[in-house]
Amino acid sequence: MSSEEPQPVATSGIKSFLSGGFGGMCLVAAGHPLDLLKVRMQTSTAYTSTLDCFRKTLAENGIRGMYRGMAAPLVGATPVFAICFWGYDMGQKIMRYTYNLSPTDKLSMNQILFAGGFSAIPTTAVMAPMERIKCTLQVSAASGSGAGYKGPADAAMGIIRNGGITSLFKGTCATLLRDVPGSVAYFGAYEIIKKTLTDQSAGQGSISPLAIVTAGGLAGMANWAVAIPPDVLKSRLQTAPEGKYSGVRQVFVEMMRTEGAGALFRGMGPALLRAFPANAACFLGVELSLQAMNKLW
Repeated sequence: MSSEEPQPVATSGIKSFLSGGFGGMCLVAAGHPLDLLKVRMQTSTAYTSTLDCFRKTLAENGIRGMYRGMAAPLVGATPVFAICFWGYDMGQKIMRYTYNLSPTDKLSMNQILFAGGFSAIPTTAVMAPMERIKCTLQVSAASGSGAGYKGPADAAMGIIRNGGITSLFKGTCATLLRDVPGSVAYFGAYEIIKKTLTDQSAGQGSISPLAIVTAGGLAGMANWAVAIPPDVLKSRLQTAPEGKYSGVRQVFVEMMRTEGAGALFRGMGPALLRAFPANAACFLGVELSLQAMNKLW
């Protein structure tokens, strides 16, 4: 058995795009109920804990209510995560070009972290309006505001009627503020943990599903450990009535004045609970679909 580490397999942009989209669909299906609890806890003080939020949501809306607002992220998951993983691939290519590396040369950890942060830039353009619609739908039933929305399209039209087309992009800066450091932690943690758990002599195609699931789940938790404070600000900004806040800075100042620093970590429980299964499913979907495509072409 060779003791040399396997050389990385060069991945095309189209494969990264397609595998990322499939991974995103897996993530949404696995993690949406806990994402709903996270958003409701972030935007309301009516809940004392994650369990209290779950009980009240279940009592008010039933099991179907746990999937309220899922259509928007499910439809949006394919392009969002496709662009995210494509952006990560493009970030790696930028590093290879900058440092004159071949497509199969291994990247340093700093280069991987750059690629992770870079992935958030193109992703935000697509994610911000999707997040706006999702958060509006998730909060509407609990607050009574906009409870008549029939679905994502109706919610989008309501948002546009109330604030114009630019209102769909409310929270874009907050989304970027959340996703750049979050993506650095996300992809960095995944690569480190996957490498630690993988037998380097077994070959690139021999990464075990257990290693993928473990690395993906822990990477998701690392992401939210970094991203939860700006995510709270984003959720508050995106679900506030039109004109209440001028931007994310005002949300932060008011929150510090009225609720204190602890409010920045509201929803941490459901975010971390959701992060492991959702991102384990995401990376498993990405890796398995990528392996399947590599066999086909």
